[in-house]
Amino acid sequence: MTSALFSPLALGPVTLSNRIAIAPMCMYSSDDGTPSDWHIQHWSQFALSGAAMITFEATGVERRGRITHGCLGLYSDANEAAIAAKLAIARRWALPSAVFGIQLAHAGRKASTRLPWMGGGSLAADEDPWPTIAPSAIPFAPGWQVPEALDEAGIEVLIGHFVSSAKRAERAGLDFVEIHGAHGYLLHEFLSPISNRREDRYGGSLENRMRLIVEVTRAVRAALPETMFVGVRLSASEWTASGFEIDEAVEVASALKEAGAVYICASSGGNVHDAHIPLKPLYQTHLAEAIQSRAGISTRAVGLITKPTEAEAIVAEGRADMVALARAILADPRWPWRAAAELGARLPVALPYERSLPTMRHWVSPAG
Repeated sequence: MTSALFSPLALGPVTLSNRIAIAPMCMYSSDDGTPSDWHIQHWSQFALSGAAMITFEATGVERRGRITHGCLGLYSDANEAAIAAKLAIARRWALPSAVFGIQLAHAGRKASTRLPWMGGGSLAADEDPWPTIAPSAIPFAPGWQVPEALDEAGIEVLIGHFVSSAKRAERAGLDFVEIHGAHGYLLHEFLSPISNRREDRYGGSLENRMRLIVEVTRAVRAALPETMFVGVRLSASEWTASGFEIDEAVEVASALKEAGAVYICASSGGNVHDAHIPLKPLYQTHLAEAIQSRAGISTRAVGLITKPTEAEAIVAEGRADMVALARAILADPRWPWRAAAELGARLPVALPYERSLPTMRHWVSPAG
């Protein structure tokens, strides 16, 4: 029987060779937005993984849009040149069908924070903090910096930053751009009535709250050639009764499709510091399923998907068009090889590594 997970999928001008994506994951290993040598091995191991779709981490469209001092950026010539050079190295090892993209982001009120392994939270005065921005002057959590509320002139500048970074992504040789509208960062902050208390055309009704992310998506799509595609990541639930939830996310996804997005990565949470999120395997898959069926756009399911049989079922049952791996691919960069062995699929691997395949098949066999 043919594996659904290893079947092709058309996304705009590109046909993916399988339905396995690598989700964007912050590495906190850049210098003023410029990727370091860490990224050479990191991107190269993803290139060798067999995943059809590789999305680089949340990438600031301006310096103050970074989450931490270590976050990737695409706002300077130095950022662009280093990304292009390191991407070229990764492509040397990738399957010809692999596509590489970058997630363009602005951290908003969650910017200017410590590295996670340094405790997170807002940078102190002696840690080189920078001012943050948001739709409204509401801090993310107690003890966090109070952000400046963007005015409409600032919003226009912000849209320009997304467009400029998208053009840099094109010049760097990437295949697609993903716009980050999730996890409590700036575009998500505009979507949520919890963080957006504006009374102008960017606040109040859902039509107004979604205006910015739709405008960003439309502008980015217009700035890129038709050979590149655009997707969006949404937090489709804030896991609180008063927040942005799936019914609104479906409407937003429909508007983003009209603006030129070809897929939605359905994540959740991040904008409410004390939300009770039911973390368990596949806990977000129902969000991808709802958006796919009700908005008529391809979706990427993500969230504690670790077993090949789980990923296969998600695609085979039509709950999402793709699955995205995060922690699972960090733990096992050969996860797609193992999935192919377990599901009886054919996945080309780098020729020097082909002799490992019998071992992989042995590991997943009932006798193994």
